[in-house]
Amino acid sequence: MVGLELEDDRATAVALDDTGRIVGRAQVGSKDLASAASSALDGAASAVGGAHVPIGVAAVNPESPQVQAALRALARRVAGRFVDEGAVQSGAAAAVAEAWIGAARGARDVVLFAVGEHTTAGVVRDGAPVTGAHRRAASVGWLALNPVEREDYRKTGCLEAEVAAAGIVRRIVWRIKAGDHSRVHDRVDGDLGAITVAHVLEAARQGDGVAISVIRDTAKYAGMAAANLVVVVDPAVLVLGGIIASAADLVLELVRTEIARRLPPAMMQALTIVPAALGGDGAAVGAARLAAPALQ
Repeated sequence: MVGLELEDDRATAVALDDTGRIVGRAQVGSKDLASAASSALDGAASAVGGAHVPIGVAAVNPESPQVQAALRALARRVAGRFVDEGAVQSGAAAAVAEAWIGAARGARDVVLFAVGEHTTAGVVRDGAPVTGAHRRAASVGWLALNPVEREDYRKTGCLEAEVAAAGIVRRIVWRIKAGDHSRVHDRVDGDLGAITVAHVLEAARQGDGVAISVIRDTAKYAGMAAANLVVVVDPAVLVLGGIIASAADLVLELVRTEIARRLPPAMMQALTIVPAALGGDGAAVGAARLAAPALQ
């Protein structure tokens, strides 16, 4: 089976055997998402013969014109091999993957929440992904967590604006422009447009007060969002991914503490919280899993 995740300007494909072991992987970055998807698919599928294996697709934003164009191009190439002609949201696919072979292996009721270039979430209920009436379930970026109305909230959603990569960078830029000194500013030689999340995380690890404050603010919003998902879904396992897992030394316990502050004690005690195990391959792995009817 083969799974493909489509992001803004990158496609990741994985080929798996029936046990979930990755036997082929390819990642291609390009502003031409259709071309990137085709190249990544070819690179991964060659490991499993490629000609007749089912293909599943996940996307951070399945409704975007770029994703839709890529799906149409892929459908022409692999007619009849898509189990679903559309794309499942990346968060839902990643939740399926973590429940199958990842950090929530064997759990039937799982919530995944991840912070990265975008904020994503997914729900697995009784072993099956919850996609909603219009395939938009768990569009977590639009969680309203701040009573203040801002233009960026209306464009991308409150949570997305606050904790996705661009929001983290924006927050430290605001602090620097307000006069706070951060070694991040020195690291990029004063070019604020060159700042990335990696710079913020690096500075926080080095004890930079402004970067630490930005990470704490990010963790507060992330913890609020995760707690809201838990009270709605009541999962057995909450999987935290993206930088919450990859930078667990900085973020995980802050998010866990924020969740505990906002959940009833009995609900918190019954909840298992784990960092994601599959990293950047999670959504593609989940898409492949959903494309294999024999494993459903």
